[in-house]
Amino acid sequence: MILPKVRDPRLTTIRRGGTLTDEHHRLLALWAATCAEHVLGLFETVRPDDSRPREAIEHARAWVRGEVRMMEARAAGGHAMGAARDLRGAARNAAYAAGQAAVVAHVAAHELGAAAYAIKAVRAAAPAGLGEAAGRDECRWQRDQLPAEIRELVLDDQRLRNDICWSVFKCDPEEYEIY
Repeated sequence: MILPKVRDPRLTTIRRGGTLTDEHHRLLALWAATCAEHVLGLFETVRPDDSRPREAIEHARAWVRGEVRMMEARAAGGHAMGAARDLRGAARNAAYAAGQAAVVAHVAAHELGAAAYAIKAVRAAAPAGLGEAAGRDECRWQRDQLPAEIRELVLDDQRLRNDICWSVFKCDPEEYEIY
């Protein structure tokens, strides 16, 4: 589970009663796509002939550019998550990350799903005993990719939803104090 029971108005678009601008919604989608693409190879190594996760990431970016409608991006996300169903470990989590990235077009709060699944993928791919450290490195890498315009929003969202996102957003030891 990655979505809270009560939606954060900061992650709901203005036209739906929240405060999220279209520009920031698009930035969230691009960041989610970047997070998912960073781990896509973990899926493609296992299923090189299955293009659904890559297509989902492409749909997320195409939605941002106005080339596909929200429903098309959302459908591509569902197909990517379908590619994950019979897999385990890193490949499964990488496909889920791609699916979550595409559905940001529908619900902006899925941005953390893409990031969290990407961190889980890296953790699962790491050698025994190194998963936590690899996950923290991935979390820091993701934060380095955040556009300044949405950085504080995403960091606060990570703090608020860390517990329902498998506690993957503790990138640094000092964060254990604030979470």
